[in-house]
Amino acid sequence: MQKKIGFIGAGNMATAIVNGMLANGACAPQSLFMFDIDKDKLAELCQSRGINACPSAAQVVRACDIIVLAVKPQNYREVLFGLRGAATSEKVFVSIAAGISIAFVTQALGCNCPCVRVMPNTPLLLGEGATALCPSDNIRDEDFQTVYNMFALSGVCEILPESQMNTVIAVNGSSPAYIYLFAKAMVDYAKQEGIEEKAAMRLICATLKGSAKMLEASGDTPDALIQKVSSKGGTTIAALNKLEEAGFYTAIQSAMDSCTKRAQELSQ
Repeated sequence: MQKKIGFIGAGNMATAIVNGMLANGACAPQSLFMFDIDKDKLAELCQSRGINACPSAAQVVRACDIIVLAVKPQNYREVLFGLRGAATSEKVFVSIAAGISIAFVTQALGCNCPCVRVMPNTPLLLGEGATALCPSDNIRDEDFQTVYNMFALSGVCEILPESQMNTVIAVNGSSPAYIYLFAKAMVDYAKQEGIEEKAAMRLICATLKGSAKMLEASGDTPDALIQKVSSKGGTTIAALNKLEEAGFYTAIQSAMDSCTKRAQELSQ
């Protein structure tokens, strides 16, 4: 029997997961249920994809086997408290918000429900996501596999212990923003030197994409790949020396540490 999967929240991440499942034929539209406080957005999304719109979050829980909590972290407590009458130990809850622990979800629900803590990232929207998952101890293997597959349809997945789920936010969850900032600095410099923005953007995007493929496919370490681009007294060395002088490497790690600490604060 196919699992019924529900979404509380119809934002970008929920939409990306739904799109991935439907595009790959992983489920029938009739097996998906959704609720959002924005009735117009809910109606448009559900009608365009043939999935079920629910009148309340509690109705999603009652109708489904697996429930994805796709709401903002600051709204989790209120939403979960409102589900107490519908949640049972047979339901599986999936949390995709930063800093929300498995214990927080089960305590707020007032039920020892199976739970999967997930940290996806926004490239999931294009089927190129990187997602970390941590299952609770009481989840059935088949249920966790269903949740895992939901995200694997739109990118790569790694299973981690919950002790690493705050740290991994800095690794995959927030890190697209670091890449965008790096790209912005490069584009702005190119424009400053007279290169058209469109041309600069195309070259930089292709360079980032190609570099990622090299890192993934070559089997070389980052240090080894850096050496292959660099030659003594050359242009790349001049650039790398300036980055080192400016504290580039340390700044990245400091930023990641700040991200992790903020996630830990949200977990309190």
